[in-house]
Amino acid sequence: MAPTLLPGLQDIAQLEPGDIAARATSYWDASPLQAAAVYLPRSTEEVSRILKACHAADQTIVVQGGRTGCAAGADSTGTDVAISLERMNRIERIDADAMTAEVEAGVILETLQNAAAERDLFLPLDLGARGSCTIGGNIATNAGGVNVIRYGMVRNLVLGLEAVLPDGRIVSSMQPMLKNNSGYDLKQLFIGTEGTIGIVTRAILRLEPAVAGHATALAALSSFEAVAALLRLSKARLGADLTSFELMWGAYYAAVSDGLGVRPPTPVGYDYYALIETECRDQEAGRDALVALFEEAIATGRIDDGVLAQSEKERREMWRIRDDFEPILRKKPVYLFDVSMGVAAMEGYVATARDLLSTAFPESEFHVFGHIGDGNLHLFVYPGQGPAALGAGTRREVERCVYEPLQSVNGSISAEHGIGREKKPWLGVTRSDTEIAVMKTLKRAFDPKNLLNPGVIFDL
Repeated sequence: MAPTLLPGLQDIAQLEPGDIAARATSYWDASPLQAAAVYLPRSTEEVSRILKACHAADQTIVVQGGRTGCAAGADSTGTDVAISLERMNRIERIDADAMTAEVEAGVILETLQNAAAERDLFLPLDLGARGSCTIGGNIATNAGGVNVIRYGMVRNLVLGLEAVLPDGRIVSSMQPMLKNNSGYDLKQLFIGTEGTIGIVTRAILRLEPAVAGHATALAALSSFEAVAALLRLSKARLGADLTSFELMWGAYYAAVSDGLGVRPPTPVGYDYYALIETECRDQEAGRDALVALFEEAIATGRIDDGVLAQSEKERREMWRIRDDFEPILRKKPVYLFDVSMGVAAMEGYVATARDLLSTAFPESEFHVFGHIGDGNLHLFVYPGQGPAALGAGTRREVERCVYEPLQSVNGSISAEHGIGREKKPWLGVTRSDTEIAVMKTLKRAFDPKNLLNPGVIFDL
């Protein structure tokens, strides 16, 4: 039997010590999970009881969902109580008339996507970790993904929300209205605050009508100027049907294609590859619109080469190169970054970061891709065996090369992954002292004992 750490919680499921050690810390860290106890509540009420007991005992708590986050925001220590919401995985209701889904926080994203599709509905949120990440984690980090250009971040999809405060009180705003101006919009306080002021336990999400299909194409381009021009043209010609404009730098495209052992849809050797996708209410009309876009782009010199997916299989193959970056992760250590800025600043920023990395780590490898339709870049850095490589300060120096140039372009150190514990030393690059002070004031108001996800985003 698992040890009783807190009184009055014996009826709430928890992991045995051996089962805790058998779990990996996260998708990114295979070391054994560390926690004094891991509780597995099945309801908001059980979460409330755990938090009340922890509050009374001055016990620190770490909230865990799918543990796919990229900023160490759900990593616990041996003195923390971890609360995993994995058993709170019920889809309580899908309302086809209102086009909403009422779910518990532990529902896997892909599970909800499939359930909505069975009812001819569509959940706009989509990201690479769809098979593991949870709705609660998506809300806590205000996740983005590949459809932000059309539907916005998670914040735009949440109609109602239920959360438990650090002292165990339940705040329930589970009202499925798009318009509700009756005082403060409390749900927004919990979206994107990474579980630091409350634990999201249930939500009502906005759904959309299912679409007939997608039109997808891959374009090869020789300059960033052409990329920016193609993005402008795509928005102008495709309008609201444009859901994704993903950009892969040439080195990323080549490394993933080669590592996966697949034949790339367009030849390697170009500087940039843009993956463009639209939603089609009419499949033939959607494809015609994308063909017309490509014809115009080729005629005006924006595109050097390209291909239109002729089947769902071909579409998935294109997306696989964009999504499956496992070949890049095979070298160790590889550091992943998630930054954002205006499109006009991207080319200069990437060049500056590459130069800084090359100077500090002459044998480094630098791979870039991102959702540039919404200003988001993902960077992979392998420091190699340069002079400072693999020393104690390696990560800090890599971070300096990536984060410091963001100041001059008014960028952000986190577009969609959050701050967690990993990025908090660099929060001042993005936010002013006054902004950080206001955040800390909010944290102290909700969690004066600093028990809930302590050390996430900033230290008090």
